[in-house]
Amino acid sequence: MSAENRKKVIVLCSGGMDSVAALYDATRTHIVTAAISFHYGAKHNDREIPFAKWHSDRLGIPHITVPLAFIGEQFESDLLQKGGEIPKGHYEEETMKKTVVPFRNGIMLSIAGGFAESKGADGLVIAAHSGDHAIYPDCREDFLSAIADAIRLGTYAHVEVMRPFVTMTKTEIARRGHDLGVDFSRTWSCYVGGDVQCGECGTCVERREAFLLAGILDPTPYFATPPLPAKPH
Repeated sequence: MSAENRKKVIVLCSGGMDSVAALYDATRTHIVTAAISFHYGAKHNDREIPFAKWHSDRLGIPHITVPLAFIGEQFESDLLQKGGEIPKGHYEEETMKKTVVPFRNGIMLSIAGGFAESKGADGLVIAAHSGDHAIYPDCREDFLSAIADAIRLGTYAHVEVMRPFVTMTKTEIARRGHDLGVDFSRTWSCYVGGDVQCGECGTCVERREAFLLAGILDPTPYFATPPLPAKPH
């Protein structure tokens, strides 16, 4: 991208493989002024956020974590500390909807929009991808397009919401991150949040499947690696 088209951007980075790949991708096309993570009481926040900071530090990018304790306290989702067990199976199974945190991306993008304008940034980068669409209404392009319009219209800087991976599969993101030199062993996907990624929850299945289909060695230690379940029809 030419120098005149480079924007100052904030990257939403959870510490998972998608957002870390998006962080590296953004450094190639824009000036990344900060990476922002949100601690909202999820079972895996304490496992993934340190990886967001590790990669930010590696790239020389300031990293901040925004506490959103009210989500963990007031919202209902099995992804949260107070929620039920994380279901096993394919990422697109109907049971995975139990892990949806209501309007999570809407809340985070709204905060990031205000943060971006306060820090003089022109844009936000979010790593929503095509595989998210099956269960997350706030990862779909119709929602992202609408909130992008709201953030652009609601900021003096006309902050742009960029979603470079929104049409990509997890497999394509794995390849993109690999090409960018991302150390995927220092990313976290597992929703269970134990000492080792479980290998059986929806996000672990999606992660294992992505590396397999990409033809890239999966560097992730898993607690268990049973045969991958079939994708639901």
